[in-house]
Amino acid sequence: MLAGFGAIAAAGALGPRSASAQAASPVSAPFTPTLHTEDSWMSAVPGQHRVVVDITSADGVPDGLRFAGNLLTAHKSGYGVDEADVAVIVCMRHGATPYGYADAVWSKYGKTFDAKTTPAPDANPYNSGSRMTVADLSKRGVRFMICGLASRGLAGRIAGQGGDADAVLKEFSANLIPNARLVPAGVIAVTHAQERGFALLYVG
Repeated sequence: MLAGFGAIAAAGALGPRSASAQAASPVSAPFTPTLHTEDSWMSAVPGQHRVVVDITSADGVPDGLRFAGNLLTAHKSGYGVDEADVAVIVCMRHGATPYGYADAVWSKYGKTFDAKTTPAPDANPYNSGSRMTVADLSKRGVRFMICGLASRGLAGRIAGQGGDADAVLKEFSANLIPNARLVPAGVIAVTHAQERGFALLYVG
């Protein structure tokens, strides 16, 4: 009987401590990202499926463009989803940034963008020829984000010490590939796209 009283007393002692512990450690609310008006265009892109393709290197550009096309083609052939109902945004940042500029920029600065090729390219190599081109993808509804941070770095390198990097950056901004926009930083744009419901496809 005494043992029974001991068990009851122990249970009574544990009850208040457990309740106070719960009160001291409230369940935190689910994380909700802050959505910035600068990115509102992402949410406005229509589609049953949303994918952001993240390209960070020159070597990754051909695969990234090919994957973007495959997303449209295979959704249509395999799932019966029209291309207009698949939202694809391709981000060109870091080493892939120059491929977001139109031919007018490449005709002036192609040697800076690709010093390995001889002769130096005078046009964006992914906007002509038989391969998948950015112009083809833009006609199919693909949108492009070009890294502003990397663009500013390239502009500074072209302008040189004492040069007008802002003028070069303005030139870049006015001569982007079709259906593209310059974003403050590609790495931020990719993360913000995910916060707005885009699945990430990293190419490298």
